Amino acid sequence: MSKKPVVVYGLSGYTGRLVAEYLRELNVPFIAAGRNGDRIREVLGKVPGIETADCEVVEVEHSREALTELLTGTQVLCNMVGPFMQYGSEAVEACLDAGVHYTDTNGEQNWMMACEERWGAAFADKGLLLSPGTAQMYTTGEIAANICLETPGLDTLDILVLWKGMPTYASTQTIFSILTADFYYLEQNQYQQWEATASAEVVVPGQHETALALPWGGTAHPVWFKNDPRVANVKAMGGVFDRAVMQGVAQMTAQIETDIKPLPPEAQQKALSEMAAAVQAGMPPRENPRINKSLDSVHASGPLGRAHCVIHGNCNYKQTGLLQAYTAYSLLQAPPKRAGFASACQAFGHRELLGVLQSFGLVQKPQLHLID
Repeated sequence: MSKKPVVVYGLSGYTGRLVAEYLRELNVPFIAAGRNGDRIREVLGKVPGIETADCEVVEVEHSREALTELLTGTQVLCNMVGPFMQYGSEAVEACLDAGVHYTDTNGEQNWMMACEERWGAAFADKGLLLSPGTAQMYTTGEIAANICLETPGLDTLDILVLWKGMPTYASTQTIFSILTADFYYLEQNQYQQWEATASAEVVVPGQHETALALPWGGTAHPVWFKNDPRVANVKAMGGVFDRAVMQGVAQMTAQIETDIKPLPPEAQQKALSEMAAAVQAGMPPRENPRINKSLDSVHASGPLGRAHCVIHGNCNYKQTGLLQAYTAYSLLQAPPKRAGFASACQAFGHRELLGVLQSFGLVQKPQLHLID
């Protein structure tokens, strides 16, 4: 029997479970893989309708060799094992060895840059997609940016991503892991470094209150648009709607600058992991669309034009799960629009991805305002 075409690696976490749920809905056979088979079976058993899915559980050690053996004979890897700067290279290199497309849900700008620099050309040579950062935190905002850029003559993007809810354990570990890294915005096609403690009061479309936003590790947007001839400048900020949470993150960022950055790398990782676990040690409850909302707002400007696109949505982790499942579903049927290092919008089309999110009731029709 041939292997199933898609591997979900790290399915024992919150997001992996959602990817499995949407793969079932799209009728895509998959392998649920990770280091702890019993844990995967436990989590998989809680996926609604999983008894109708064509899937199997495989326990695998986290090494390039073991992952290559697992991936050989498959077509797509959806990777949820992070922090990715720490654990991602084995999975990417295994995909290259096995001739498999790679996507992940990372939130680490330094990992995005590393993927492009270290493996982008090799994936392109093989006609394979390398698409880290396929997730609500980046892709939905990228959709809004591309809708703005349908108007010619706009070269500057000011991006805001907010959501209501609590990050998962894995997301929290990732958030804290990037706080010791340098992170960047784009100015005249060159990376410029943010101040480590940068923050801003931002105007939130649809409400009278402002919100506190942070550069959130720089985000993927400056990386995706750096080689886009339409765009010269990109700044992205984000966070959660809960001001108290954001104030806490800002305070921890300042503490990291003074207390943790001077430590050796191994001590940094240990301290950051402990700090993250104190914020979120378990799995949050399943998202409720009446409570868990998302907002992606993009102001695009140029010398003689302005555009503003807002996408209101719900359940940002469900958006991530669907985006991951759809990219796998699409890759099984047709090659990507761009091989090598590419964002989800570059690989599949921003209007196509918007339609998928809308068809599952996860985002509203975008609100676009043009100013001549």
